[in-house]
Amino acid sequence: MEILEIMRQRHSVRQYTDRAIPDDVREQLAEEVEKLNQESGLHMQIFFDEPECFSSAMAHYGKFTGVRNYLAIVGKKAADLEERAGYYGERIVLLAQSLGLNSCWVGLTHGKSRAVIGKGEKQVILISLGYGETQGVSRKTKEMRQLCSVTGDMPDWFRTGMEAAMLSPTAVNQQKFLICWDGSALTAKVNGRRFFTKTDLGIVKCDFELASGHRFSDYLSRCIR
Repeated sequence: MEILEIMRQRHSVRQYTDRAIPDDVREQLAEEVEKLNQESGLHMQIFFDEPECFSSAMAHYGKFTGVRNYLAIVGKKAADLEERAGYYGERIVLLAQSLGLNSCWVGLTHGKSRAVIGKGEKQVILISLGYGETQGVSRKTKEMRQLCSVTGDMPDWFRTGMEAAMLSPTAVNQQKFLICWDGSALTAKVNGRRFFTKTDLGIVKCDFELASGHRFSDYLSRCIR
């Protein structure tokens, strides 16, 4: 299945059935978490059959039910930690969707996770995982012209990347990002600070890169040279 179609199918889901995640799916998720930890320097940890984190009053306030599996995104405190958390967490979200699972990014409405947080580390965010009672619903999005700036004609690859970015989950659907292309430089930035905007930017950059085939870091390298 093409990555853009996976993004279209994926919606936030807060209510889950008691269906257990099969062993082979667990193994694929755990292997990907380990691989991405090596790549990113993060300390992401995945938990299965652990209902306590989402049995709190805050989880009920957030309308979460039946959550027994989740990913805790932990990492060393750094200026780019939140953005990396979003970028690599989204990789797991998309893998989970491709494996038939549902998910939701969870910033505050959960209890204490079982994540091991080492010295100098912090837990950035959680992602609930499992089989949803529904597949979720589509949400409204801003118009493309509100989320990007392009000099000259918009390349096809950029438009595809923007289609993906518009599908990206952001906190309370705030979409506080701006992606720019001036014909030689590709950049993305937070466009108005609110909560979790740096994490959202990481999610957006991940989706844009996967769909467009163009990496922001490649253009940064060109600028440096």
